[in-house]
Amino acid sequence: MPATLLPLAQSVSDASGWDNTTRAIMLAGKALPVLPDSLRIDDNLIEGCDSDVWMAPLPTQPATLAAWSPSKILRGVLAVVLEKANQLTPSERADYDFAAYLAACDLSRHLSQSRGNGLRGVVDRIQQG
Repeated sequence: MPATLLPLAQSVSDASGWDNTTRAIMLAGKALPVLPDSLRIDDNLIEGCDSDVWMAPLPTQPATLAAWSPSKILRGVLAVVLEKANQLTPSERADYDFAAYLAACDLSRHLSQSRGNGLRGVVDRIQQG
């Protein structure tokens, strides 16, 4: 079992029903460290996502990952994932079981197959450093 859920993941886990969970995911997106427009370039674009997703370290805080997507749902998912990733060192990220963490907050159950595939691409990029 992964470590205790962080606040955004806990809010998704605590939500009951599809509507409340979707709302919790979208609200989580407001906490997403935003990737500056200057870093929304092809090198930072993650393959496999239905909606565009860019992710990269913040120039002013290289250990902090930031991301952006025009999709409110994906921004919420990214916020939950990056909340955890940004609590870990880059070497800890490489070995961390993000799938178990997302299962613990019950997030993966609320994602379509295409969003799930995109999320795997996000996790792969996080773990590659």
